[in-house]
Amino acid sequence: MQAARPLPNYLIQRYQGWKATTYSENSAWYRRLATEGQRPRAMVISCCDSRVHVTSIFGADQGEFFIHRNIANLVPPYEPDGDHHGTSAAVEYAVTALNVSHLIVLGHSSCGGVQGCLDMCQGKAPQLEEKTSFVGRWMDILRPGYERVKDSHAEADQARALEKESVLVSLSNLMTFPFVKEKVESSALTLHGLWTDIGEGSLEYYDTKSGTYQPV
Repeated sequence: MQAARPLPNYLIQRYQGWKATTYSENSAWYRRLATEGQRPRAMVISCCDSRVHVTSIFGADQGEFFIHRNIANLVPPYEPDGDHHGTSAAVEYAVTALNVSHLIVLGHSSCGGVQGCLDMCQGKAPQLEEKTSFVGRWMDILRPGYERVKDSHAEADQARALEKESVLVSLSNLMTFPFVKEKVESSALTLHGLWTDIGEGSLEYYDTKSGTYQPV
């Protein structure tokens, strides 16, 4: 593989600093994780956005969360069609192999993927309509959410509304997975929908009773 190159110096320096401090001070814990395996209590599905730092938000250590990240924190419907499904595979492993107790979908403010879906659905991003656009075809998952948002919110509010709707679309799609549905109905697994405002550092959860997001 001729394209691979050595790490940039700033990343090497950061690694060496981590190895000399955080790892050195907790080496027994890391070795225990390595030998005994992982036992996370929760899976978090979040956006790839570099500003969303799941472990920092919850003050989590290694081994606490099974984390899957993708564009706009989306979960596709259950489709065992033989194609490649990274998100579905991660959900299956977390629920059936790791037996997590909580499955959390975390959306966020200023989501570029959600904005792309909004632009695409409004005819402002023809490049995303192309069959060759991986982002566009992934954002097709959110089209039903856009249909619900477009008539119920003013145009200026649609992006934030769709960010929160993306969480609900994912939660709904999770329930199409038989192994998720079975565990939820037997109370062995709980689903949670969260949305965070990056600039404010606030966190909201979806309250099923009121059908609204509430501050944590």
